Amino acid sequence: MTTLRSLPDGDPPSDEDRITELWRAYAWRVQAYALRHVEPHDAQEVVSETFLVAWRRMASVPGDPLPWLLVVARNVVRNQRRAARRRSAAEGELVRLARVARAAEDTVVTVSRRDSMIAALLRLAPADAARVAGCSVAAFKMRLSRARRRLEAESAELPTSSATGERRPNPGAGPAGAVTDPAARRAR
Repeated sequence: MTTLRSLPDGDPPSDEDRITELWRAYAWRVQAYALRHVEPHDAQEVVSETFLVAWRRMASVPGDPLPWLLVVARNVVRNQRRAARRRSAAEGELVRLARVARAAEDTVVTVSRRDSMIAALLRLAPADAARVAGCSVAAFKMRLSRARRRLEAESAELPTSSATGERRPNPGAGPAGAVTDPAARRAR
């Protein structure tokens, strides 16, 4: 056990003298403890933080300071690990949000392209629509009828809105699934 020495005139040492003595006597022991629990590049930070706490709480440092310093070092290591976990979680969340934001931007572009494509298809006459689909006008009308039935069946299974209890509307369909768009009506 190392004790802090008094000044030659018998006065107790100042806080500066006490922290200097603590550092000289115990820094290597605190560093050895830190090296067993953290990476070498983090060990010096553990030692620095430990002695910073000792400096701030000099009145709390007991006569045999080593156990107290090691408990402080243990708490510093724990705080570093907690901070690293929070930092890692925050970085992971930022990566996830960036990915979601990119997906949302891609979705907006995709929805915009889809809307443009639907508008262009609605402007087509049935014969032109059949030619684009690569089939006869009769076959196109049959395919369109089947697609509408499947869409109607799928939309009947859509989840209901929690606020109103209503199903989401079927785009392009009026009451009872009637197609309200004139171009779509021509395609029938």
